[in-house]
This record gives sequence, structure tokens and C-alpha cells, in this order.
Amino acid sequence: MRILFFGDIVGKPGRQALKELLPALRREHAADVVIANGENASGGIGLTAETLRELLGMGIDILTTGNHVWKHRDLYGALDKEQRLLRPANYPAGAPGRGLGVYDLPGGHRFAVLNLCGTTYMDPLDCPFRTAETLLARLEAEEGHPLVRLVDFHAEATSEKKALGWFLDGRVSAVIGTHTHVQTADAMLLPGGTAYLTDAGMCGVEASVLGMDHKVIVDRFLTRLPQRFRPATGRGSLNGVLLDVDEATGRARSIRTLRVGCPAAELSAVAGGPADAGDPAVGK
Repeated sequence: MRILFFGDIVGKPGRQALKELLPALRREHAADVVIANGENASGGIGLTAETLRELLGMGIDILTTGNHVWKHRDLYGALDKEQRLLRPANYPAGAPGRGLGVYDLPGGHRFAVLNLCGTTYMDPLDCPFRTAETLLARLEAEEGHPLVRLVDFHAEATSEKKALGWFLDGRVSAVIGTHTHVQTADAMLLPGGTAYLTDAGMCGVEASVLGMDHKVIVDRFLTRLPQRFRPATGRGSLNGVLLDVDEATGRARSIRTLRVGCPAAELSAVAGGPADAGDPAVGK
């Protein structure tokens, strides 16, 4: 199974870049599934019901989210009804939506997506490690449970992300980090067959600060005064990863980072090369 995963979509430029580039990327990489984190897709913070429909309509199969998912209350009903939309599983009981989804592909293949939120430098939620352990045990107890499992870990601290990767090695196909909007250079295959990347990056304007207007952010650092954030304008680009997973075992065969339409990437390769479990240094 080949999975395209894109980092946080930031505002209209990120949505436009996906709409323009996704069809060709899906064909080029023969992707069976497209997953993206949509928690910043509406105005740079949060996700509205209207934007949700737009993203699903452009060919994204599954949307994950994070701590900004609660920004727009009109999404709450969709969180309960739309099976293709996930929110972090470690929010308290009673929160709208679900954090684990199981999906079917043509040909009989099944896969699962687990969405989690970190707690270091973030909200004091339920432990993501214990939540993952509980939900995976519940999943594995079901007859015919999917072996292909992807985890979107929406977290701030690199140490927490790395730790979850090792904690879940051999139990999931991939642990991909989101939230910090900057693609990291540590794509690897862990010994148990789990693909790992600390952060997939973002879909948005590279000439920015994490997708936001750089002038506003610089002024905030200079003055320490509150500022109204606004998404950067300009041509959007895409950051993400391509995963190749063995459906028979759930083990990842390779992970490749993708940077498409990024100014710095125009002068170098836009994708890392594949590797096997014996070569953990994968991607660029």
C-alpha cells in the first residue's frame, strides 16, 4: 500500500496548492490513500465545515487534526458524522468526534489511522502513549483487524515524538509528526518496521513564519505585544511523505519526504530516496 501524507494545511494558499498539485502527485506516486492534517486549513487556524467539504472534494481521503480543531463550532457536528475526519483520540470522553478510524480500500485491503496530540508544551490531555496502547489493543482484539496503521502525532516536543515512535515500533506502520510546520530531516525505518518522521512540514506559503505573515510575527517578537495573526499570501507549496507499506505484515518498506513547489527545493531534489530497514537514514 502506498500512502501520501501531507503536513498541516495552512489557509487558502495551502488548500490551493493541494487542489492544483494533488491529482498529478497521486498519479505519479501511484498512491492508494491520501491523508492530510487539516487543523489550520481555514484562515490559518481551525477548520470549518465548508473547508472540510472542500478538502474532501479535492481527493483527500482522510483528514486528521490537532489542538486547533475546536476553533470553529460549526465543525462539531461534522466531527460526529464524517467518518473521514479525525480529531486527537486523547481528548476527554464526551468531546465530539473520534480519534481512530478504520477504512476499506478496493481489493479488500483495510487500514487504520490514529490521531494523537502531544502534552509537552501543549494542553494537559490524557497520555498519548497510554491512549495509543489502549486503542491498539482494542483494535487488535477485533477479528480481521487492519495491519496497516498510520499515526499522526500532533505534538510540539521532538523528544515526545521520538519517544512515541520507539514506543509504537512494530505495532504500527508509521508514526508521522505534525504541528510544528517545519519538515524535519530524520525520516527513518525503525527496527520493528515502523516508518518515522518527526514532522511532515506544512502545505502553505514557504515565504512566511510557519504559514503566517512574517511581518506580523517579527513585529510580535520585537515588541512583545499581542498581534492579530494572518496567513501569508503568495504561492503555496506542499510538504509531506510517501510511505510504502506491506499489506501482508503492516511493516513499512520505505519512507520518502516530499517537498513540492518550495523555493529552496527548486535547486535540489524534491524527494528523498527509498530505503529498507537496514538503512534507517531515509529522506532529505
